[in-house]
Amino acid sequence: MSHGKIREDKTCLNCGHHVEERFCPHCGQENIQPKQPFYYLFTHFIEDFTHYDGQFWKTIKYLLFRPGKLTREYLAGKRQAYVAPVKLYIFVSFITFFLPSLLVSSEEETKEQDKTHASKEIEKEKKKAQVAQFTDSLKQELSKEQLKKDKKADKDLKVTEINGNDIEIDTFGETKDGKIGVLGATNMKQFDSLYAKSINDQRVFDFMRPFAKKVFHMQEQGMNKDQIFDKFQETLVHTLPKALFVYLPIFAFFLWIFHNKKKWWFFDHGIFTLHYFSFLLLGTLILICFDWITDFLPDFSVLNLLIILIYLASLLYMSFYFFVAHHRVYESSRSASIFKGLFLFVINFIGLLIMLLILVYISFMMMH
Repeated sequence: MSHGKIREDKTCLNCGHHVEERFCPHCGQENIQPKQPFYYLFTHFIEDFTHYDGQFWKTIKYLLFRPGKLTREYLAGKRQAYVAPVKLYIFVSFITFFLPSLLVSSEEETKEQDKTHASKEIEKEKKKAQVAQFTDSLKQELSKEQLKKDKKADKDLKVTEINGNDIEIDTFGETKDGKIGVLGATNMKQFDSLYAKSINDQRVFDFMRPFAKKVFHMQEQGMNKDQIFDKFQETLVHTLPKALFVYLPIFAFFLWIFHNKKKWWFFDHGIFTLHYFSFLLLGTLILICFDWITDFLPDFSVLNLLIILIYLASLLYMSFYFFVAHHRVYESSRSASIFKGLFLFVINFIGLLIMLLILVYISFMMMH
């Protein structure tokens, strides 16, 4: 592969060794001109990673469609033809972090354009509704007294329920003005008031207090319900790679426990873990891109059913992938492989779910 024009001078700029061809036989540096165009910074990175000789694409092909193949090849010493496990994981993780943020930004721009168009239509409708509102206002004046009586009766009923400690709790609700209510409260003052009156449910209020503070704070900043949930969805997408990264050594540790310590070193389990988690990240990225593409497709029942089936097939494949990769790498009998694989899958699924929930909680608290 070529990154630039070869220097006429055959002395290596890095170590001073004589260079016969493109690369220095002493230190390995490429003997090219030190000054390059600005775009070289980016093309050099792409060339280094993909190598144009098929190393990158061969690695991706095996990672997606040949479970366990990369790990077996790497542990057997065949490493030059594939991207290194750590390098692969970092690259896939970076893309999984970076690309969804671009897709979310494009979606937000589309929504803003739709809102602008909709606002113009709303202005027209408002002018038409002004006359009707004037007429309705006269009718409303006549019914105000009846509404006051109904509100007073409803208030007396709520007071009776509170005094009897029989309060129906709605964890997350929506008020008439489109805001999010937490346990029936729309601000911290109401939340504390309900907490003092709900003697039998104070543990629930204690658990939900951090969420209530965050939700009410974001609403005070002018965010509506849709914006908060969009922000939370974005945070959830970005949290998965973090959860996988934190869980890497734990996953490898469980593999180490359930396999022969003399035959399999912790290093071997680490390689398997890096490849498997790279596959999970890449699969997640593909599903995110697929979901983004389907947003532009027409809404047909047959098409929606096909999309659901594709999602289910993808999730089943991502689950089945672990068992096949585990069997091929560790070369145990089918029964032992199924037993160990199932046990490890359940343990790590629970562990990863707990890790994900913890990081989602932390990420939600850090939303702004």
